[in-house]
Parts: sequence; C-alpha cells; structure tokens
Amino acid sequence: MNKLTHFSDAGRTRMVDVSAKPDSRRTAIASGILRMQPATLERIRAGRIAKGDVLTVADVGAVMAAKRTSDLIPMCHPVALTGVETEFSEIIEPDASGCVGIKVVTTASCTGQTGVEMEALCAAGAALLTIYDMCKAIDRGMRIECVQLEEKRGGKSGTWRREEMGKRGETA
Repeated sequence: MNKLTHFSDAGRTRMVDVSAKPDSRRTAIASGILRMQPATLERIRAGRIAKGDVLTVADVGAVMAAKRTSDLIPMCHPVALTGVETEFSEIIEPDASGCVGIKVVTTASCTGQTGVEMEALCAAGAALLTIYDMCKAIDRGMRIECVQLEEKRGGKSGTWRREEMGKRGETA
C-alpha cells in the first residue's frame, strides 16, 4: 500500500517537500460532465444564453482555476504551468432521465518537481461550474458528474491512465 505523503510520521498534515526531486515534464488530463435538459444544450449551441458565449467563458474559467489551484487546495504546491487546454464535446444521447450534456476534458502541463493532477481537476470542475452558472436561470436541475483524472504523465511514478477512458458512450 502506498504511504499517504501529506501526513508526517507523527500523523500531522504537511505540505510535501519536493525540493530534492528533479524537474521533469508533467501532464495531467481530467474530465467531467454537465447533464442538462436538451433545450439548454440547444440554446448553448445556438448562442442564445443571455450571459454570453458559454463555452468561451468556461474555457477562460478553466484556465483561471488551474492557475489558482494552490489557493484552493490546502496542501497543493504552486505550480508554474506551461499550458492549459480545454476541449468540450456534446453528449447527445439522453441518459435515463432524458438529460443530454457537455463533456469537458482539460489538460494541464508544466516542467517541475510536482505533478499537475489537481490543476487539471480544478480546471475541469471550474469549466463545468461556469457553464452551470451561465445557464442556471433556464435549467437549475443541471448536474455535474464524473469529474475525474483520466491520465497523468511524468515524475517518478511515470504514466497512469484510466482504463475505461473513452468507453463511456458519449458522442462528440
């Protein structure tokens, strides 16, 4: 079993000292889904949301969240990000409740001593929350699902990939 690194031998919380670790190229990919009524997705697609271009604003929200992750997550190191990318795709096949959705995939990168998993996850969550905020006046029943790490590369532990990535039945 892996040791939890954010606890000292005495059981106290701590920010892990990464000063002895070498710099390496690190990348993390996270995803999440926002389920909504079909009419809401149609209004987003048609640019008929009163607050503006939903996906452009959500993209900016993702980047801003990735840059501020260490301000939100207590034991997270400030990371000098070298890139943040956001992709959106529509889920047009309704779920059991008749909801369709938008899937976001965020990629965060850096060259440094610690990974960017939390930055990618924060970016995905913020993008989904931004869409919710911009559309809540017409669809308060929207729900966020499956915010999760899909892949991480770099560092001592190397590459990790979610096995079922891409096998969820969404259509782009």
